[in-house]
Amino acid sequence: MNHNNTIIVDRNIKVSVSVIQLLYLVMVATKINSYSSILILLLLTGACSGQLSANFYSSTCPNLLSIIKTAVTSAVTTEARMGASLLRLHFHDCFVNGCDASVLLDDTANFTGEKTAGPNVNSLRGFNVIDTIKTQVESSCPQVVSCADILAVAARDSVVALQGPSWSVALGRRDSTTASLSAANSQIPGPGLNLNALITSFSNKGFTTREMVALSGSHTIGQARCTTFRTRLYNEANINASFATSLRANCPSSGGDNNLSPLDTLSPTAFNNDYFKNLVSLKGLLHSDQQLFNNGSTDAQVNAYSSNSATFFNDFASAMIKMSNLSPLTGSNGQIRANCGRTN
Repeated sequence: MNHNNTIIVDRNIKVSVSVIQLLYLVMVATKINSYSSILILLLLTGACSGQLSANFYSSTCPNLLSIIKTAVTSAVTTEARMGASLLRLHFHDCFVNGCDASVLLDDTANFTGEKTAGPNVNSLRGFNVIDTIKTQVESSCPQVVSCADILAVAARDSVVALQGPSWSVALGRRDSTTASLSAANSQIPGPGLNLNALITSFSNKGFTTREMVALSGSHTIGQARCTTFRTRLYNEANINASFATSLRANCPSSGGDNNLSPLDTLSPTAFNNDYFKNLVSLKGLLHSDQQLFNNGSTDAQVNAYSSNSATFFNDFASAMIKMSNLSPLTGSNGQIRANCGRTN
């Protein structure tokens, strides 16, 4: 407690002691019954529980959204691929114990971080952009904004910078104080999964099959390493022959593991529905991509998205809102890291 009778629960959450005392006196004086008393106190203490809100930083960091948008737009303008990288960072964060910025933590003596997990090592990128944003945000409003919130907003702004849809990002997440290498290895869906495994992986996080297909549309941007699609190029039948031939030069049957190819060859740096058009043409780069259109239960949805970008955009935005709300730390849980790569 400080000297002006305010309990500082967190820099963003303050509860006045005098207000609590006043309410108590009012309840006694007016003989409010115990049920009503409990209800009033619950409503009051609800302010301390922490909830995500679009205007969470409106008073504590009013320039936050403009800082992030300017930095993301600059980074994507410099390198269009960065938009996909920042979106993927958010995805790989949220799918491992919730959207808590655990993916950004470096290894420590107490735990091994998630950066070296199979789905992340030599693959995840954009950490420097997040660090730059964090430095700018700390200069404007120190110890207020979480790295988890920066990731969530940066993902949205990346999609917008590449002509994709926008959505409202609720804020108020806090940062984890640990990470899980094992969870990162087991909970992030990989490029070799079949349709049923994809459905199960997303269902485990609360997503419907329709939402899984919509989120897979993020592969309309970004690139993949040869090692993630080599088997498809040389061993699978449900692939357009000329498409496979065009990719083999840059992805030989051995060697060249880190050679890159765009996930969407039609418009690799524009967020649109071309990814689904590619699937219909049997030009999905990853095995998991083409599984969405392979005489299975999701074929009709892929067809619908391929012919109606507005439907895809709406579904994608809704699914992203849902993903960004996966198990956030709020209230007094977690912390606000001063440096996204390490705990305070």
